[in-house]
Amino acid sequence: MNAPFPNPDTPQANPDARGMPALKVLVASPRGFCAGVDRAIEIVERAIDRYGAPVFVRHEIVHNRYVVDELKAKGAVFVEELDEVPDGVPVVFSAHGVPKAVPAKAEERGLDYLDATCPLVSKVHRQAERQLEKGRHIIFVGHAGHPEVIGTLGQVPEGTMTLVETIEDVARLDFPKEEELSFLTQTTLSVDDTAEIVSALQTRFPNIVGPKAEDICYATSNRQAAVKAIAPSCDLVLVIGAPNSSNSLRLVEVAERCGADAKLVQRGAEIDPSWLDGVGTLGLTAGASAPEKLVREVIDRLAEFRTVDEEKVRTVEEKMVFKLPRQLMD
Repeated sequence: MNAPFPNPDTPQANPDARGMPALKVLVASPRGFCAGVDRAIEIVERAIDRYGAPVFVRHEIVHNRYVVDELKAKGAVFVEELDEVPDGVPVVFSAHGVPKAVPAKAEERGLDYLDATCPLVSKVHRQAERQLEKGRHIIFVGHAGHPEVIGTLGQVPEGTMTLVETIEDVARLDFPKEEELSFLTQTTLSVDDTAEIVSALQTRFPNIVGPKAEDICYATSNRQAAVKAIAPSCDLVLVIGAPNSSNSLRLVEVAERCGADAKLVQRGAEIDPSWLDGVGTLGLTAGASAPEKLVREVIDRLAEFRTVDEEKVRTVEEKMVFKLPRQLMD
């Protein structure tokens, strides 16, 4: 009786010519660019097409050096502050959002500006305004110094919002019982950590008011869930992303909590072959600011050391698309 033909879709763990066992690579999906990042990059590219180079961008449009360098090559100039933008040229605000004072200053100078703030971040900004109108002090869960947090804190007058990062910060809050409180969160946090902090807030302040739907964005939640689906089967998980990318750092933490070793890499060249010692199954994902080109680059790099058996693991289909600013629609 003849043996059945192997299923071509089933990864085979045959050794390669170097005598090394094949490396099974579980590629998480969803991964990489989210709708907010796609929109922000397109805003910069369309602005260059419409107005001509240079187009100035306040802060990195998204937290990824590869993306920033590609846009620089097309004519984008990145600056830290509005003061660095010359008169008479367009300026784009990053996907992370900016304090209200920034567009106000741009208008005062007569600058044309395009706001690439992710619509899900803008939603949090609107929620902050509504809570303030209702006389509630806002407790904001986020990471101090992150551009999104700076932008959100800058939506309301100083002293009307308090930042907390941990459960310990919640324990240190000292509001009178009669204080009307609400909470909001950064969009790129750990789903599990944030749930614990929100639970602590609700226990400490039973009357605190939260958003109707959680503020953590769909892409952050989906990418963390995808890592949870693969990490328990992996000896090592690689997350493609920048060290200043909040959502990418959270993916590393999620993988580690699932029992896998995890590393953040920006480019394929950073991978050390010694990382693969004793690794039979490797997980691979990318933060919301990392392009698919870098995923392929990392897989090609892995293939320099081992035969790669690639398997995609999809947990959900993403179809979210955000509209461009009206200035770029005609």
